[in-house]
Amino acid sequence: MGPPGGFALLPWLLMGLGSVSNLLQGKTPNPWIGGIGLLVFNSLYVSLAFRAFDERTRETRATRGLLLVLAAVTFGLAAGYGGSWLLLFPLLGLATGAIMRGPRIGPVILALSAAAGVVAGVRDGWGAINVAYGTFISGMVTAAILRLSETVRELRATRQELARAAVEKERLRFSRDLHDLLGHTLSVIVVKSEAARRLAPRDLDAALAQVSDIEAVGRQALTEIREAVTGYREGSLATELDRARDALSTAGIEPVVRRSGPPLEPHTEALLSWVVRESVTNAVRHSGAARCEIEVSGTAERVRLVITDDGRGVGSDTPGSGLKGLAERVATAGGTLESGPAVRGFRVTAELPVEMPASTERERAE
Repeated sequence: MGPPGGFALLPWLLMGLGSVSNLLQGKTPNPWIGGIGLLVFNSLYVSLAFRAFDERTRETRATRGLLLVLAAVTFGLAAGYGGSWLLLFPLLGLATGAIMRGPRIGPVILALSAAAGVVAGVRDGWGAINVAYGTFISGMVTAAILRLSETVRELRATRQELARAAVEKERLRFSRDLHDLLGHTLSVIVVKSEAARRLAPRDLDAALAQVSDIEAVGRQALTEIREAVTGYREGSLATELDRARDALSTAGIEPVVRRSGPPLEPHTEALLSWVVRESVTNAVRHSGAARCEIEVSGTAERVRLVITDDGRGVGSDTPGSGLKGLAERVATAGGTLESGPAVRGFRVTAELPVEMPASTERERAE
């Protein structure tokens, strides 16, 4: 069902049939004046009814001018003829409520209702109460319904925007996970394949051991990709450190791994695991290093991860690197990630709070 339009306000013109009946029956003095006045009233009302649903025209001076002219015509006809012509006041209230929907609508409708009551009191005595009440109700109810309709449309638009943002966020999460998972896994597979090729001519058993490792890495990668797709992957830092040690050794890089500090939350471990994975992948692919040190230390409040290699560091800051995306993740969790050349080689430093911030908890829950 679409939003209401100007046609929704047109049936209320039937309230003016009493005035038309008076004209046709010859009960109206100066019928030409009354007929022209009624024609002007209906024309202004129809114009305002359609302007009320067009945001570009509703707030213009021309629209407010038409509303003032409608009010003048209404007061002139009602004061001049009374009787059925007093029912034009509720129509004026309805048009006013359709045009003026902001905080000023209350005082305006009250003033309009009071003025209508005065005119009706002079022409119709105690019947003025009904006219004033009808004017007030028609104006306020119309304004409330149309404002509610606008709010519903805004909420729907906001919900659609949130849905698009959620899809984009999930797409970004998946692309990052896939980059980190496949980048590391394929690097390990390439390194172990090269080792197997070199070992095969002189040590078949060692080459087969490398092939078995490739199979295990491939199977583990399939499991991790499935978990990443479902969004429930939580990395184990200890497992990732073992994999890093194995990948570095296979690539001919001496691994030095040190870990100390309190136990970490799963989400913090997962983030540090991604940093270890990406940094080791860069070291294996690009650094040409002979030694790589990985140190995890922490206090009761914060944990620190430092990965240093003595290589060139080439490729670690290229556009395809996942370190930039990891820095955004770490920042979201209340931490920092810095990377760049060290005194000898390249260094990646990540710091995270031991306890995850409440905002990150809510984000994960959503």
